[in-house]
Amino acid sequence: MDIFLLIAGFSLMFLGIIGSFLPILPGPLTSWLGLVFLYMTTIIPIDSTFLGITLAIALLIWVLDYFIPAIGTKHFGGTKYGIYGTTIGLLIGLLSPIPFGMLLGAFFGAFIGELLYDNKDTKRALKASFGAFVGFLASTTIKFSIATVYAILFIVKFWEYKSEFF
Repeated sequence: MDIFLLIAGFSLMFLGIIGSFLPILPGPLTSWLGLVFLYMTTIIPIDSTFLGITLAIALLIWVLDYFIPAIGTKHFGGTKYGIYGTTIGLLIGLLSPIPFGMLLGAFFGAFIGELLYDNKDTKRALKASFGAFVGFLASTTIKFSIATVYAILFIVKFWEYKSEFF
């Protein structure tokens, strides 16, 4: 059973890293589940403080993932219309079957929102849309970093107890 949990945990780590780029999978949360599977083995002692802290980080990143593109829009001169458009575009993009739906949704949502605010200033609307794009890239980088750190923690903990697995 321990080998099954180890393989399942490693698979979740891999899916978590991929989920950092795909809107379907919440990357850090999926990686965190990989850590849970590792700690469910009878070989590795459960460290509830470690799991609690890593869960809190994963949940924080999951929530921030929906706000960072809107923050990027505001930083690049977007108005509330652009921020609302970014958020609506992200949600529509999340539900869309097209590749990069969240990225395109954030960009076009901010653009349309800014055009609704002032339909004559396309330059400012494009700048705000670029801010949404930068925010999305920042969010993806953060998710990838956290998922990678969790994978490294998984490997380090496994390596520490590898002789007991095999």
